[in-house]
Amino acid sequence: MHYADLLIHSARMMATLKGHSDSPAVGEKMSEIGLIENGAVAIREGKIIAVGTTEEVRKACLGPETKEISAEGKVVTPGFVDPHTHVLYGGSRENELSLKLKGVPYLDILKQGGGILSTVRSTKQASDEEIKTQTNRRLRTMLSFGTTTAEVKSGYGLTVEEELRALRLIHELDKEQAVDLVPTFMGAHAVPAGYSEEEFTDYVIDEMLPKAAAEGLAEFCDVFCEPGVFSLESSERILVKAQQLNLKLKMHADELESAGGAELAAKLGVVSADHLLKVSEAGIAALAQKGVIAALLPATSFNLAKNSYAPAREMVRAGVPIALATDSNPGSSPTESMPLVLTIACLYLRLTPEEALAGATINAAHAIGRADQVGSLEVGKKGDVLILDIPNLNYLPYHFGNNPVEKVIKGGKLVWEAQA
Repeated sequence: MHYADLLIHSARMMATLKGHSDSPAVGEKMSEIGLIENGAVAIREGKIIAVGTTEEVRKACLGPETKEISAEGKVVTPGFVDPHTHVLYGGSRENELSLKLKGVPYLDILKQGGGILSTVRSTKQASDEEIKTQTNRRLRTMLSFGTTTAEVKSGYGLTVEEELRALRLIHELDKEQAVDLVPTFMGAHAVPAGYSEEEFTDYVIDEMLPKAAAEGLAEFCDVFCEPGVFSLESSERILVKAQQLNLKLKMHADELESAGGAELAAKLGVVSADHLLKVSEAGIAALAQKGVIAALLPATSFNLAKNSYAPAREMVRAGVPIALATDSNPGSSPTESMPLVLTIACLYLRLTPEEALAGATINAAHAIGRADQVGSLEVGKKGDVLILDIPNLNYLPYHFGNNPVEKVIKGGKLVWEAQA
């Protein structure tokens, strides 16, 4: 055993989330979060080399040059993984709040040139540096709330040039700041003016996808599968093409109405089906059978204020693996806070704190193909660790509206610390 570069020790409670790296936690397994009292984790050259009690790890890994951080009285967890965000964009959409408060439906706002199309215009008008400056600010906020890995979608371009620009900027930002970014192509985010759905679907398939794949700019392809946006037929055509180009698949499914999105997700074997507020019983059964991860976005439901949430408890009972995400975007979920997502998940999705934590760490890592690297505190994984200034896990969703994160360690380096 080599000496550690960094030793985090004396945690009142440490949740390792061990044992779920090969496949997502489902059903009762979502509550098995690997708790260790008086826990410690040792990191060397950015990777975890030991996990256990403080006595065990200190004896095995403490060397003369080991830096130590005490987590006495605190809770230690893996870094949060946010598997669904639209965090790269220009402008903002606070002007639409009054429309939502008056009850104007989202698709009506979209048809009036608002919603996604408004952000498309703002993003196109912004320079690369303006977009990166805005996005960097949001990523720094995400980091401060404990997110160490995040998926980021394109989708505010809707032309070949603008979609490729967005994906390139995601790659640049990945190298320039602390949060690891996983790029997703989402040219099929909305149908722009001047196109029919069929015409734009052809454009995505014939022009956008081949060029994005040829440049190696995206790992995943996502599509907004919803009546009034992209139909089941259009969504399937886009995703089949993406699969042929060796992209992994995601879907926005059954958010606004039950339209067979989950069933299509199961048919295609996508990695995750996201939103799922209106998923049918048949859709839940299909997701469970195929092992498709349900990435649930409760902050979006909360912000839309329709008192409609994904049926998470039914999914847990059916054996669907659940991940949680912020859906950070300028319209329906302008937040970067995973702790807030955990609170809403417990209060309105009726998940337990243990299930919510699994959804925000190891299952979220599976939803972006990173479970071999992050999402749990296990030997060989990245040293992405949170020290939370809370007395126990229940306190995390209980005390909402604040930031419980005291320290963020990314790859064995202290990258964020709360002001004393």
